[in-house]
Amino acid sequence: MTDTIDRRSFILQGSAAALGLSTLGEFSPPRDPAQGNDRIVAAVMGVNSRGNELAQAFVRTGAEVRYICDVDSRAVERTVAQVDQLQQETPRGVTDFRRALDDPAVDALVIAAPDHWHAPATLLALQAGKHVYVEKPCSHNPREGELLVEAQQRYGRVVQMGNQQRSSPQSIGVIQQIREGVIGRPYYGRAWYGNTRGSIGHGAPAPVPEWLDYELWQGPAPRTPYRDNVVHYNWHWFWIWGTGEICNNGTHEIDVCRWALGVEFPTKATSAGGRYHFDDDWECPDTQIASFEFENGATITWEGRSCNGRPIENRGRGASIHGTDGTVIIDRSGYVIYDNENNEIARHIRGETVDALDTRGAGTLTDLHIANFLESIRGEASPTAPIDEGHKSQLLCHLGNIAQRSDGALTCDPQTGRILADADAERLWSREYEPGWEPKV
Repeated sequence: MTDTIDRRSFILQGSAAALGLSTLGEFSPPRDPAQGNDRIVAAVMGVNSRGNELAQAFVRTGAEVRYICDVDSRAVERTVAQVDQLQQETPRGVTDFRRALDDPAVDALVIAAPDHWHAPATLLALQAGKHVYVEKPCSHNPREGELLVEAQQRYGRVVQMGNQQRSSPQSIGVIQQIREGVIGRPYYGRAWYGNTRGSIGHGAPAPVPEWLDYELWQGPAPRTPYRDNVVHYNWHWFWIWGTGEICNNGTHEIDVCRWALGVEFPTKATSAGGRYHFDDDWECPDTQIASFEFENGATITWEGRSCNGRPIENRGRGASIHGTDGTVIIDRSGYVIYDNENNEIARHIRGETVDALDTRGAGTLTDLHIANFLESIRGEASPTAPIDEGHKSQLLCHLGNIAQRSDGALTCDPQTGRILADADAERLWSREYEPGWEPKV
């Protein structure tokens, strides 16, 4: 292949008329890569940041990226050009990802759009017979997570959540050591994330940029006039679209703690914190301490500081697992094991250095996670982060938010995670949707 990017014409298809989630067209039976050696064909949805890296990573791990989908025409053009340099076929740029679902040659949808799109797009893809790689958070609210688990079971496709540390050999290895008793009986997991984010200010009504299909960007969310401090990224901090720092980043380390402790649904969830650092439009907490108690005598806490990034254990993000005989400190680079006298007894740190606070999340773990997803589609492996496990971890994060937005403490059913005897909190189990866009299995 030549290094120039203008040898092929760039194709950007306009947005089709908006369709409700219940108005799927007829689809041809999907190809089954497990039955042969066909290269898996993917469409990537949401490529302004993380999705751009995912598109390139899917090519690096042996897939073909057939479609680049985004409501921002600039992001489409940029990512098409970059992926074009990595594979023989130029990907097709489209505004509406549903056009990619119409193509029977597409095996999988990769979702890195804003949070409010994750579950609805996954459901559409499953209904179209596609496998799904969905970034965290897999859902905007607990009910969406339940729908995803139900849909995966109904349609029988692979759904992998993008908590890539589940595919880390170092993490897999130390979790096995914890299972084997290296720190005795584990009972407490501490997760944290610290960053130094600036203020988003006070936005003002503004014309929709010509490069943005704002109607499709809103999709399932109730319609809201365009403001100048939301797109891109700042939508994370508004409840109508985002899920706050605990779902944005806490998902990863909370998942590691749940994995290490071997727990599922909590009996109690509490949260304290608020928006302390700046006076602006940011709605979610910038400082949050969420705690989760489990039936087997285990507890997980998460400390999130969006605007004060002083590290814990010399790490901007990570987790510590505490047991009767010692402690494991674990992050994306590896782990260190200590006994109860604070003596280091084992260490395994990767040589690769990647900024743990990089919103794009590039690196070896992403490639390993995608490779596992592709192998699972081919029937050569099992997903390291299947959606039923992803939902359990994501639910903890949602319960933290619900506790924060209600009276601060929730009692939960340890079999399902459902909130008990709290009507105000239970109303946050789901959300309001734009009419016609309600997700269905």
